[in-house]
Amino acid sequence: MNYEYPNGAAPKKSTVFGMVLIGVLFFIFGFITWANSQLIPYLKLACELTAAESYLVATAFFAAYFFMALPSAAILSRTGYQKGMSLGLGIMAAGAALFIPAAQARNFSLFLAGLFVIGTGLALLQTASNPYAAALGPRESAARRISIMGICNKVAGILAVYILGSITLSNADTIKAQVAVASPAEKAQILDALAQRVIVPYQIIAAALLGLAVLFLVFKLPEIEEETAEPAAGGAATGPRKSLLQHPNLLLGALAIFLYVGAEVISYDTFTSFGESLGYPLATAKHFPSYTGYCLLAGYLAGIALIPKYLSQQRALFLSAMLSLVLVAVTLTSSGAMAVGAFALLGFSNAAMWPAIFPMALTGLGRLTKIGSAVLIMAIVGGAVLPPLYGKLSEALGSAKMAYLLLIPCYLYILWYGLRGGQKTRV
Repeated sequence: MNYEYPNGAAPKKSTVFGMVLIGVLFFIFGFITWANSQLIPYLKLACELTAAESYLVATAFFAAYFFMALPSAAILSRTGYQKGMSLGLGIMAAGAALFIPAAQARNFSLFLAGLFVIGTGLALLQTASNPYAAALGPRESAARRISIMGICNKVAGILAVYILGSITLSNADTIKAQVAVASPAEKAQILDALAQRVIVPYQIIAAALLGLAVLFLVFKLPEIEEETAEPAAGGAATGPRKSLLQHPNLLLGALAIFLYVGAEVISYDTFTSFGESLGYPLATAKHFPSYTGYCLLAGYLAGIALIPKYLSQQRALFLSAMLSLVLVAVTLTSSGAMAVGAFALLGFSNAAMWPAIFPMALTGLGRLTKIGSAVLIMAIVGGAVLPPLYGKLSEALGSAKMAYLLLIPCYLYILWYGLRGGQKTRV
């Protein structure tokens, strides 16, 4: 992936300003996405759902990426990056506003509709912001820049766990005990009050997103333009390739993104339930997703320090997948604090995956970069497919822990992509 600034090299101040604003977007991604880790146990209780039904939260949220990524590429071709980002923020604000009537009616379907609309806005934002962040500097350090964005993302995710969890799951164990012995009328009253806890937080989120949408129309981001030609193996420019099928590194990378996102979503969205299955009370287990967030932060910091100076993006991806396989094995064969610690450390091993896969998959696309980025964003649908599959598997096996066997083929493929798949940039 190669970009040129219209007037030569981008001014340093302009680049830093662009990175700051994109960092704000990644902060939003993190807060909204990790809020699901608290919404899943919260809605399971408030809307009286089974475990598999509760993971439809992830399905509704991430399915929007599949349906909206290609339309997002078309929108960005007409609006450009900056106006597209503003539009995405506005769509997200509308989705957050849907939580208000959903909570008032305690209607799970309406909650899912709100999550789908939020995911729609995020699909547009992700399609624009990831290649934009990658383009604000040399290609070989793209993983470092995306890692910096990842820090913004995971700090927000940790905050979401504590802030939203303290609101939605406060006294959750007591409420579960009350519901178990309450009459139907009393139970409905208790759960209606619980459902309304999200109204004020999502009113604030909707207002903040709308304000940011306006700011992104007012402030000027540095412009970037794709090169009109792709570099050949020897460095000379060639005519642009017209078909994505001529870029197997993109297609194989899309599958890697699908499996990585599904695995990472499982690593934090199921952590609370996993903790409960190990015998921890919900009041304690609700904080477990934040442990994954801390480990992700450590992983991003390691990536910034090591890539590309000591490790190539491809090598970092291979080593991360190897470590993930070891951690899954420890999780499956241990219990208590050891299982919790190993599962949390998946955050560290996952951290290098998105920053490495995304630029590797987009290498050499030239004019096809926007559509290629959209294909990769479509692959985020892995977060919609794998968590409910995990839920079904956990019910079938009767074990939340053994259902993590699902992660092994995911990390094996990512390991292969880091070793071989990302090298196939020509057919």
